[in-house]
Amino acid sequence: MSVLHRTEVANRIWWFWFMALSLSSQPLNFPATYSSSTGNRHTAAVSAASITNTTTRRLSLTQKFVAKASEKDDDTPSFNPFGFVTDNPSSRNAIQLPEAPAEDGNVGQMLYRIEDKGKEYGSYIKSGGFTWFVRETGTSDARLGPRGTVVFLHGAPTQSFGYRVVMSQLADAGFHCFAPDWIGFGFSDKPQAGYGFDYTEKEYHEQLDKLLDVLEIKSPFSLVVQGFLVGSYGLTWALKNPSRISKLVMLNTPLTASSPIPGLFQQLRIPLLGEFTCQNAIMAERFIEAGSAYVLKVEKADVYRLPYLRSSGPGFALLEAAKRINFKGTSSQIADGFASGRWDTPILVAWGISDKYLPQSIAEEFQKGNPSAVTLKLIEGAGHMPQEDWPEKVVDALKYFL
Repeated sequence: MSVLHRTEVANRIWWFWFMALSLSSQPLNFPATYSSSTGNRHTAAVSAASITNTTTRRLSLTQKFVAKASEKDDDTPSFNPFGFVTDNPSSRNAIQLPEAPAEDGNVGQMLYRIEDKGKEYGSYIKSGGFTWFVRETGTSDARLGPRGTVVFLHGAPTQSFGYRVVMSQLADAGFHCFAPDWIGFGFSDKPQAGYGFDYTEKEYHEQLDKLLDVLEIKSPFSLVVQGFLVGSYGLTWALKNPSRISKLVMLNTPLTASSPIPGLFQQLRIPLLGEFTCQNAIMAERFIEAGSAYVLKVEKADVYRLPYLRSSGPGFALLEAAKRINFKGTSSQIADGFASGRWDTPILVAWGISDKYLPQSIAEEFQKGNPSAVTLKLIEGAGHMPQEDWPEKVVDALKYFL
């Protein structure tokens, strides 16, 4: 803790200490009016002197207390109530006590600094009574060309921001790309459960259908899906709409019944603990880093953190979605639905082999279920979000496959 910070803390301790002593003392019963007699003037003078002496003694005790506390600060580390944040390099500017108080450590200041970050290629689209945030790269003419349209769907608890580099480079190659933030995530609406949206698989499918119509994506298109929960809903939507898919790409998504469920989603399903867990402002960035071999740069972590800092809505949306999904049942549905004899549209499984949540064996097991339709591409050096960890390798794989 800097000298400036210790001084401010000492001043605040002194102020609270002085006010506490003052409020706990007996009331000062000054006479309503002063008599002109000598006796009354003498009594008032004695009372004032007594009050002055009492206050002087209290100030002296307070100063000794503060001085002793300051000396102790020099020998032992100061207590940081937000210390859990500072052990992660990407969270250095998250909610914590900064070196210079009120300079950049409070939530309001940080929101002001990062409010406009992370909206590359994006705009707000009205659809189905909700406002979606949708990123778009390429031109409308590209969808008429040989390269076609690509729709990217993210998983929980992240957002479409992870696809920004891949989308930019694919647009340069002639593709027309769309990447929405699912309802409840990123910069899209986060309606309260029970008021028009309950975060069920059926509702997500219905709203995605409406959004695709608004975006005028009607011809067969390529679909890229990654991640847990809403990512899985992207794949179950594809199973219900095979005629709308020309090619399907899966990036590190639970694909088999044996797919592990990360601790975050298990915690969200526990009463009370889930309510606390969903309000962790750094949840998304921590989830990304825990599934990867890399630490996010601060400017990237800011974007993943921003929705959870702005309001409690995204956290409660994630909580509702996590409580309603049947993880094992959905993974089994995906494994069975894309098996041989049930799905023949080409599938590319581009898998980050450093994924700490989903091992490489998941991708290999899935490929064995339909070897004629599934091509497996292992991406070295990438973790759970290959599009964030190593977007160039993902682009190369997509260009070749699409």
